[in-house]
Amino acid sequence: MLKVRKGKYSSWSIAVVLVLFAVAVGGGCSRDDNSSRGTEGGETASSLGGSGGAAARWGQPAPAFELEDIEGNIWRLSELAGQVVFINFWATWCPPCREEMPSMQELYETMPKDRFKMVTILSNDDPALAEVFAEKNGFEFPILIDPGSEAGKAYGITGVPETYIIDKEGLLRQKYLGPRQWNSPEAQKMLMDYINR
Repeated sequence: MLKVRKGKYSSWSIAVVLVLFAVAVGGGCSRDDNSSRGTEGGETASSLGGSGGAAARWGQPAPAFELEDIEGNIWRLSELAGQVVFINFWATWCPPCREEMPSMQELYETMPKDRFKMVTILSNDDPALAEVFAEKNGFEFPILIDPGSEAGKAYGITGVPETYIIDKEGLLRQKYLGPRQWNSPEAQKMLMDYINR
């Protein structure tokens, strides 16, 4: 238990400690993270929907988006039909996001490019910082910019990182809260199962 002696700690420093503790326990970064963390197999049908009924739903068409990447290319989810799509929401200020990025790069290099697309969507962050971060670390996967967090709202994200897997028919199949080792045999098998269906 945290003991505070009068005059020694300000209420601001206590708040900072509590926020850091919540992030460490939760595994992800969030400004309003009251959700439970998913399992390695993703979340179930009953828990995928988010709040208010407007967010992405398991087994339903994934919310469409049209976003520009940091290189100026336009990405439309509709143009990725027929491929398994891996969507990761992240931010440069989020340590767990940065932690999982190397495994995502390995996955990006491993998966069949004609049947699998990985896109990352920057959440509440400066695209210039993301560009420098990606270049410094050799990350080649697309980084999309989400002005006003419209895509994040459509997917019902509660924090970052959050990852969504969309099947070849455009249906939302998996949601992962928090970081994962995306280069693991289990992750690759899960994705290849969707690719080979």
